[in-house]
Amino acid sequence: MIKITLITLGKLKEKYLRDAVDEYAKRLSRYCKLDVVELTPINLSEKPSQSEIDSALLKEAEMIEKRIPDGSVVTALCVEGKANTSEQFAAFLDKNTNSGKNMCFIIGSSYGLSSQIKQRSDFKLSLSEMTFPHQLFRVMLLEQIYRGFKINEGSTYHK
Repeated sequence: MIKITLITLGKLKEKYLRDAVDEYAKRLSRYCKLDVVELTPINLSEKPSQSEIDSALLKEAEMIEKRIPDGSVVTALCVEGKANTSEQFAAFLDKNTNSGKNMCFIIGSSYGLSSQIKQRSDFKLSLSEMTFPHQLFRVMLLEQIYRGFKINEGSTYHK
């Protein structure tokens, strides 16, 4: 069974979001071993300068790099990433999981990811051009991963 690692900055504060993550983790257990790694983001001042943000992103990148499993296909979630339809994302999952590759998805802090992590990634993905609450994004990604597996098995989940 392949392993999917989700590295994310920050903990989920709301119980309903933690419950949703738990539900998708349970559903995904049929298809993969899911490992959610929550890292603590670097604290910034209320109105940080760009240099303060850049410094924090570099420190976060160091933490992230240490947690990326060796040999994983690494996907950075970022605004400049490629947007996919659910079917295209399912094909991406299928291509990698059928070849036995483990996958790692990285969600940065509210200021995103450092260019170091983006360059390190095999793929850059955007779920939408819209802005979503940072806390909700993890649930959305896990739902799309689950949807991808369901599409690939020919389920009616994806209509």
